[in-house]
Amino acid sequence: MSSIAVAQGAQGRRKSRSMSADRRWAMRWSYFFLTLFAIFFLMPPVYMLITSLKGSAEISAATNPWWVYAPTLDNYIELLGSSQYRTYFYNSALVAIFVVCVTMLISVPAAFALARMKFWGSATLATGVFLTYLVPDTLLFLPLFKMFVVFSDWTGIELINRWYVLLLVYPTLTVPFCTWIMIGYFASIPKELDEAALIDGANWLQTLLRIFIPVALPGIIAATMFSFTVSWAAFLYPLAFTTSADQLVLPVGIITTLIKGDVFNWGQIMTGALLGAAPPLIIYAFLMDYYIAGLTAGATKG
Repeated sequence: MSSIAVAQGAQGRRKSRSMSADRRWAMRWSYFFLTLFAIFFLMPPVYMLITSLKGSAEISAATNPWWVYAPTLDNYIELLGSSQYRTYFYNSALVAIFVVCVTMLISVPAAFALARMKFWGSATLATGVFLTYLVPDTLLFLPLFKMFVVFSDWTGIELINRWYVLLLVYPTLTVPFCTWIMIGYFASIPKELDEAALIDGANWLQTLLRIFIPVALPGIIAATMFSFTVSWAAFLYPLAFTTSADQLVLPVGIITTLIKGDVFNWGQIMTGALLGAAPPLIIYAFLMDYYIAGLTAGATKG
């Protein structure tokens, strides 16, 4: 009997060592591929930073592009001192803030209604909301442009080449996806909460404001971050709808100002791209946990 127990113990130890060896190999391969992934995705911003610290002469010279021989902050000083750049930054910030507010005011009530206030066709409508997000903006901007031209002809209100036209077109990108995320998040909240609120005499609006919004705060933060990122970094819509220098937003303004024909001011282009990426990076750095929690909960329906 004892010999059988000893044999079983030895077999168990061999299995344990085998599992430990497999786990070590899995960890090594995981770290290897994670390192490759990090290097691959960090190379562009690192190259942008290196180029932004170079002067025009060093960029034009045939030197190592991954090294700075004479670092300078002239590109940052010139760009931040430019009134045009400040105008682009101001327009982008204004558009992003307004679009986030409009998106949340539409998405949160719509998602709550589709997820909790069950009515005929609500499931089909929820799927349709998400399908509208799959329509590429390259197909949407042509009919939108024509609609605004016709609207201007009828009313005399000029929308084309005005920064505030972006407040009307950006929600076509942000509202469907944010609504879909919030539908998933609201659906994951236990149904007993709204049932208890309705029994206590609360109406649907009070239930949304006092119960669901506080509980769904991570999902709302995730949707807010998404809508801010989209409205801050969008390129095609502002390129199509705005042309005057004082109406441009940051992504389009940097390209149109710093590229003259076949002359590329690479130092300031990279500097502008880095400065333009700073606000979303700062927001994600502080709110990443909420963003991940919101997307994780919103991706599954309870």
